[in-house]
Amino acid sequence: MDPGTNDRTRRGADQGGGEGQRRRAPPRPKGSRPDGAEPRWMLLIHQIPPRPAYLRVKVGRHLQRIGAVAIKNSVYALPASEEAQEDLQWVLREVVKGGGDASIVEARFVDGLSDRQVVALFNGAREGDYRELGANAREIATGFPKRGPPPANRRVEAASQVARLRQRLAEIVALDFFGAPGREAVEGLVAGLEARMKPETEAKESARPTLPIEAAQGRTWVTRTGIKVDRMASAWLIRKFIDPKARFKFVPAKDYQPQPRELRFDMFDAEFTHEGDRCTFEVLIRRFGLDDPGLRHLAEIVHDVDLKDAKFGREEAAGIGQLVAGIAAAHPGDEERLVRGTALFDDLYAAHRSSTRH
Repeated sequence: MDPGTNDRTRRGADQGGGEGQRRRAPPRPKGSRPDGAEPRWMLLIHQIPPRPAYLRVKVGRHLQRIGAVAIKNSVYALPASEEAQEDLQWVLREVVKGGGDASIVEARFVDGLSDRQVVALFNGAREGDYRELGANAREIATGFPKRGPPPANRRVEAASQVARLRQRLAEIVALDFFGAPGREAVEGLVAGLEARMKPETEAKESARPTLPIEAAQGRTWVTRTGIKVDRMASAWLIRKFIDPKARFKFVPAKDYQPQPRELRFDMFDAEFTHEGDRCTFEVLIRRFGLDDPGLRHLAEIVHDVDLKDAKFGREEAAGIGQLVAGIAAAHPGDEERLVRGTALFDDLYAAHRSSTRH
C-alpha cells in the first residue's frame, strides 16, 4: 500500500503498531488550556538522510499533495485539524521508514512569523496553482472555434481536456484553505469551456438571465475581503450605474452563506462573477446591458490588469495595475480601498468618456 495515496478510509484503518506509527491522541478535555487559545497550526519537523536520494523528493511531493507549505527548512505547516494530523502522520511514516526522523507539533505563533504571514504562504501557493491552470485553460481554448463546440472530430479529445481541467481545479480547491485569489477567474474559464462543449441551443438555454437594474435596487452587495482591481471597479460600477445607494459588505472568501436581499460579486458561486474569459466588471456590464463606450474602454483595462492575459493589449494596464497595488499596500481596510478606488475609476471614466466624444 502506498502511504501517499489520498484514501482516508484506508488510512483510518491503519492505526496499529509498526515502526514510525503514531496513535492518535485522545481528545483534549475542554478548558485544558489555561489561556483558552487552541493551536492554529500543525507542523511537521523532519530530518531526512542524504541517502536514498529519492526519499527527499518523495516526501516533498507528498507534502505538496496535501497542501503543506514550508515555513523554514524542513518545517512544514498545515491548518490544525484532525485531517491535517492524519495527513502529516503518513508523511512522518515515510520519513521514518526511510531512516530519517520527524515530529508532528501543534503550534501557535507567538513571535517572529505571524498567522497572517503563514496564511499568505498558503494563498501564494494556491494562487500560483490557479494561475498555471488558467494558462492551461486558455491554451486549450485556442483549439476551440470562435463560437460553439469543437468540430466532431475533436470533440472527444476536447471533452477529455476540459474534464482534466475540472478535476485539477477540484484538487486545488480542496487544498485552498483560506480562499486564495484566482479561483473565480479559473472557475469562469473552465465553466466557459464546459458550456462550449454543449450544443448551441442547450448552451443558450442554460445561460443566466440578465437581471433588470430595478431588481438590483436596495440590495447589499457582498464580495471577498482584500479588494483589488476587479472588485474595486465592480463596486464603482454598481454605485455609479446600477444603484447609487448600494451597500457593500466584505466577507471571508470561504464558506460565506448569503443573507436575504444580498447579491454577491467576484467570489465563488456568486450571482455576478467571472464567466468564460470575462472578469466580473465585464460580466456586470454585459448582464445589466450597460452600453457605454467609456465603460467598454474601462472594461478592457480592468480585464488586462485582473487576468494578466494581455487580451486587449491596453497600454494603460501596467500603470493602473501599479496604482491599484499602491492603494492596496497603503490601505489595508476594504472601505478605505473602496473610497480610493472610486476616485481612481471616476477619473479614468471621465478621461475615456471625454476621448470618445472627440
